[in-house]
Amino acid sequence: MSFLGGMHHETSKIKAVAEEDVEMLMIPLEKASEWVKEYPEWTDFIFKLYHKRFEELLGVVNAVAFQKLDSRLLQLLQQKSKLYNSKEISITHQQLADEVGTTREAVSRVLKQMENVGLIKLGRNKLFLL
Repeated sequence: MSFLGGMHHETSKIKAVAEEDVEMLMIPLEKASEWVKEYPEWTDFIFKLYHKRFEELLGVVNAVAFQKLDSRLLQLLQQKSKLYNSKEISITHQQLADEVGTTREAVSRVLKQMENVGLIKLGRNKLFLL
């Protein structure tokens, strides 16, 4: 999306948050536009990225529309646990709410229910998967 916005001289509407150290490659807009015209492999790469992101978007829409908040939250926590290779996850209720697209209050209520049934243990700005 940032690439397409740049080609049309528009501000990107995408926000990314790095959860671990990353390496980033910045390509000047002029070069990226030039490569689309000169290198079919580059164009194919861009289309494959769009396809992948669109599939991810459909997954998110499906989850929001058809999964209950508790299962979405548990799935997110399990993904983060696997990513960090730890059962301890440092995150705020607001950050979780932002990631699943709901309010902090709803997340806090569901997390407390999850703690009551023994799925997690809550701490200050962190939680533990049990």
